[in-house]
Amino acid sequence: MESKKNNQSLKIIKPFGPSVVKFNIPDETLQSLNKYVDDIIKDSDKIKKLDHGSDLAGNVNQEFFLETEFMKSIKWAEFLASACKEWLKHEQKKQLQSFQIIKSWIVRQFKHEYNPIHWHSGHISGVGYLKVPNSFGDTYQENKTNNNGKLVLVHGSKNLFSESNYIIRPKVGEFYMFPSYLMHAVYPFYDTDEERRSISFNAKIDENSSMY
Repeated sequence: MESKKNNQSLKIIKPFGPSVVKFNIPDETLQSLNKYVDDIIKDSDKIKKLDHGSDLAGNVNQEFFLETEFMKSIKWAEFLASACKEWLKHEQKKQLQSFQIIKSWIVRQFKHEYNPIHWHSGHISGVGYLKVPNSFGDTYQENKTNNNGKLVLVHGSKNLFSESNYIIRPKVGEFYMFPSYLMHAVYPFYDTDEERRSISFNAKIDENSSMY
């Protein structure tokens, strides 16, 4: 950004810190994902087969992989690659050459459960929201910021012109994509039996990109 004041030209440059891209999951894809999850959780054998909890950082009851054939049926990789393509083009003026999903999984989070601070493998990661409780509950102290159930992205340290945290309140249909090395966590929530349902992924992109 460039501005002039008192005949001085000021150019504000942002060379540090990763960007985050936000977009929406199409309604048809959102419905297909929720139906898939609803069907899976009725099948105890399939849940056991797809269980992913032991490989993830989350202290949650249920996390499981998406099956490859299902991802193909909803063109999941193509949807994510399309968003990544625009992101890379905007950030680096480069064309995306390759996009390969390493894995994609569902997280079913309920009250008192949480995801401690962690990072992901690959180059690009992301999270989208399929179901969200009507309320995440109140804080124990009224004067405290209510971050119950929210996602926090962490980078660097807080300085005069730089924040270290970016807080996201989940909304159904919203999807966020970010570099895999970006530290993040999910706060617990309370006072509801409703489910906070999300979908995540890790992917590899062009090896010659400096985006990651």
